[in-house]
Amino acid sequence: MWIGLLYYFNFVQVDAMKAATADGSAGGISKHVAPRALLFFRWAALVTWLAGAALLGPYFKAAFSLQPSHAVIGIGAWLGTIMLFNVWVLIWPNQKKILGLARATDTQKNTARRVAFLASRTNTMLSIPMLFFMAAGAHSGVYGF
Repeated sequence: MWIGLLYYFNFVQVDAMKAATADGSAGGISKHVAPRALLFFRWAALVTWLAGAALLGPYFKAAFSLQPSHAVIGIGAWLGTIMLFNVWVLIWPNQKKILGLARATDTQKNTARRVAFLASRTNTMLSIPMLFFMAAGAHSGVYGF
């Protein structure tokens, strides 16, 4: 769900907001769709990370310390952790300013747009290697790394 919402925001909503802003109909998206989608997005990120940590179980420390036997899944886990950080520390606080859920001046809103955009695009780019390393972690013995 988390990655699906990430792709929705980056490939659907960004262009839809540009078009809706141009014709003056962005209010519905900003008021009703975006806050609800962001609610699911940020909590899906946390649940996904916690589920991944639980699945690592006794190998959590080995994965996050990149011990050779768990380095592949560990790299995926670290990428997921960076992405979680981006969602909760960069994207969500800035989206609150953009959507008017938090007080912000026009200058702060413009800065928030850029920060949220860059953090979201960073997560989009990190999602491909993250998914690769997560999948490869299950097959690391096959490839010898």
